[in-house]
Amino acid sequence: MTKTIVQQVKFGVAPERLYDIYMDSKKHGAATGSVAKVSKKVGSEFKAWDGYIAGKILALFPKRAIVQTWRAADWKKTDSDSILTIGVDKAPGGSLLTLVHAGVPDNQYEALKEGWVISYWDPWKAYLGLK
Repeated sequence: MTKTIVQQVKFGVAPERLYDIYMDSKKHGAATGSVAKVSKKVGSEFKAWDGYIAGKILALFPKRAIVQTWRAADWKKTDSDSILTIGVDKAPGGSLLTLVHAGVPDNQYEALKEGWVISYWDPWKAYLGLK
């Protein structure tokens, strides 16, 4: 059985800036404090958190949304890759980021739900000087 994580986070910056942070290896790494490898080419591999997270870019909607496979190094070999969608939209005062992380193994759900906040949203806000 798998679960889906849905999170929405407001940021006081333009949506394009959030998209660029996620899709640029140097910015992604600087914002999270770990090594990331991201390509802007559909079908390319994605790695983050010093290789702990890996996946493949499935679709890109420039400056608007990213769709990729996603899995952590400690997942069971029998666990299927999850699907991560991140969308960024204009909102009053900046932007609204919407994350939909589908196909998360039951035993990883709680840790990932909290992990997105601790490992991404809070560090991004600090990186952007919003915290």
